[in-house]
Order: sequence, then structure tokens, then C-alpha cells
Amino acid sequence: MSIAETKDGVVITVFVKPNSPKFSIKWDGNEIVVYSTEEPVKGKVNKEIIKHFSKLLHAQVELASGATSRQKQLFVKGMGKSQAEELIKSA
Repeated sequence: MSIAETKDGVVITVFVKPNSPKFSIKWDGNEIVVYSTEEPVKGKVNKEIIKHFSKLLHAQVELASGATSRQKQLFVKGMGKSQAEELIKSA
């Protein structure tokens, strides 16, 4: 599952496809795929993902793991699983 609830918030697992023509977030089965416009250099993709997810979820988003991987885990403090799912599906 792409979204796991913890006692402090949720962990969202995403698969990143860099160098896309436009930024978008899509559900692919049980996986959340993020199409990033940035090149995977010097953390540019990570910054773009954190910026867009922070705006979308109206919450502070941190990179929990996967700084140099295409599979990343984002931590969102103080949010429930159902609320996060709704907001991401509306993207």
C-alpha cells in the first residue's frame, strides 16, 4: 500500500519518473507515481516533490527515505490515511 498510517502521521510511498514534460501525480493500481519535471541531480527532484506535496496536502512534508532512489517515502505529520488519500486522488 502506498499510504501507511503511523501514530504521528502518514508515510506515503511514491515512485518517481524524472524528466517528465509536466509535474503530475497519478495512481497506478496501488502505487502512487510522481512525474517530476526536474533532472535527478543534486536533490532537485526531491525538492520539487516536497514542494508540490506540501502545497497539495496543506501540511509539512519531509523525505523519510529514498533520497537517491526512484522509490521514495514521504512523511506527513498530523494527517490521517483517509485524508491523505482523498487529497492525493483529487490532484
